[in-house]
Amino acid sequence: MYKTARVERIPLFEGEPKTLGELFRQAVEKHQKSDALNYKCDGQWKKISSSEMIFRAESIALGLYSLGLQKGDRIAILAPNSPDWTLTDAACQLVGIIDVPIYTTLAPQYVKYILNDAGVRVLFLQNKDFYERVAKILPECSTVERLVFFDKSEIEVENSFSILDLEEKGKSLKENNPQLLKTLESNVGADDVATLIYTSGTTGEPKGVMLSHSNIVSNVIDAIEKFPVSDADVSLSVLPLSHVFERSAMYTYIFNGMSVYYAESLEKVPDNLREVRPTIFVGVPRIFEKVYLKAKERASAGGKFKERIFDWAISVGKEFALKEEFRQKVPVSLKFKHLIADRLIFSKFREFFGGRLRYCITGGAALSDEIYLIFNGANVRIMQGYGLTETSPVISTNNPLECRIGTVGKPIRNVKVRIADDGEIEVLGPNVMIGYYNKPEATKEAFTEDGWFKTGDIGEIDSDGFLKITDRKKELFKTSGGKYIAPAPIEQRIKGSMYVNQVVLVGNERKFPAALIVPNFDALRSYAKEHGIKAKTNQELCNNSQIVSFMKSEVDTLTSDLSQYEKVKKIALLENEFTVEGGELTPTLKIKRRVIEEKYKEVIDEIYKE
Repeated sequence: MYKTARVERIPLFEGEPKTLGELFRQAVEKHQKSDALNYKCDGQWKKISSSEMIFRAESIALGLYSLGLQKGDRIAILAPNSPDWTLTDAACQLVGIIDVPIYTTLAPQYVKYILNDAGVRVLFLQNKDFYERVAKILPECSTVERLVFFDKSEIEVENSFSILDLEEKGKSLKENNPQLLKTLESNVGADDVATLIYTSGTTGEPKGVMLSHSNIVSNVIDAIEKFPVSDADVSLSVLPLSHVFERSAMYTYIFNGMSVYYAESLEKVPDNLREVRPTIFVGVPRIFEKVYLKAKERASAGGKFKERIFDWAISVGKEFALKEEFRQKVPVSLKFKHLIADRLIFSKFREFFGGRLRYCITGGAALSDEIYLIFNGANVRIMQGYGLTETSPVISTNNPLECRIGTVGKPIRNVKVRIADDGEIEVLGPNVMIGYYNKPEATKEAFTEDGWFKTGDIGEIDSDGFLKITDRKKELFKTSGGKYIAPAPIEQRIKGSMYVNQVVLVGNERKFPAALIVPNFDALRSYAKEHGIKAKTNQELCNNSQIVSFMKSEVDTLTSDLSQYEKVKKIALLENEFTVEGGELTPTLKIKRRVIEEKYKEVIDEIYKE
């Protein structure tokens, strides 16, 4: 196994937990919460207290032990967010069992690959529907011995239990051997592997990232250092727990005694936000983009006057946010205009999030400056950070004390960042993974000779130490004229149009860059109706020359100040959205450029035909 560089970490406070099991223990001892975990059932929010949380986790841990699982064995979780997900994870961390989260959107063949590669012995599933999705591949997963269902209903599947059955086994074992759990916990060390998270990967087969207890615990403590949080805070869990970002956030919530509410589903998030009224919200940029676009669509649907009021308010908010960003004096006239804009428009933005939000934390993809300014102008503070699965995940982050537009903040404590000669961001810290499971060569390739992790991202550090991401190293492409183009920043600009849903830049070894655009069809239909364009279906809209010309003008306006070689010369409109199920997106919603270029090869060839 390739050995990564060891880093001496400076603790933030005395008595820090060394393992995730200790993190859960300390959280329960310090914060006796009656509503530690909350979930919706039969239309009502139900509570799980801190003491119940740890008791149930202990029972699940011993239940797994009764099935023959030992420290270092692997279990997998294929289920949406729920208290059962968190309790199962906590159980594994207490006794050193390695859990393997699996995205609920993964195709069966990828689930099979992960189960086999990780050598999973027990598979946790949400319910029978999830079982039926993977039933055909399970006979090809020789290491899987048993299934455990979170759903408590009767399930007639061989070698399966409900999670309540498992807890009962654990309770019985605890009564007969009260010292067993303590013995098992004492054998878990900080350097032991805590979890195996398979990267979704935009290219190649998934790689299992081995994260140790110290990787994750140190990152949870160091990343939250400059964020004011307390046991009075409330959060809504929206992103999938199979994503390291949400997983780390969950540990942060629990360790700091916050009340956690699990969103019922993505569709129910707006309702849940109004019910829960979180004080802190963690989400990917796409959530904020959709909130803004929906608000803009509603304003447009209300007629020209409401649309002009909305646009005026957004302009005022952005100007106000820029003044505050650079700590410049805000003129009295701007303060007055901002007060009016706030009452007319921005108060509704805050109401969407429940009305008592203190700040949002975002990562996983780039947040455009436009969205950043709009929400900060609306007094919905967004802190953008940066990290990877391989770094547990946080590398750097803006925070309420230090924040700079267009950056992902400064490196967190104990983490060092440098820029290689070719612009690649390299990282050294206690948060950096042990390596890729069963892939020593891939692990070696991921590190420099002196042990720094190579992120694959291109970036720069400004004079004040703020890190800026400019693109993915592997996504840079070169035109036939020899010019290198970073697609992500250009795509972010184009997504600033309310008429654009998704966009992918193409043009490698071609004369010029072009764009494949999936329109926001609701907004585009309104435009077509307003301008007397007869196009009803998505396909008719995409093929209409007036619509294509209009969309091209949107692109031109948003990219007018780019260098000539960077400007998009042609576009093609696509009627079908890029999805995880369609193979164009990873489970973390990153674009799979190669897949899209292959899938739409004929469309791309037609663009460059002339």
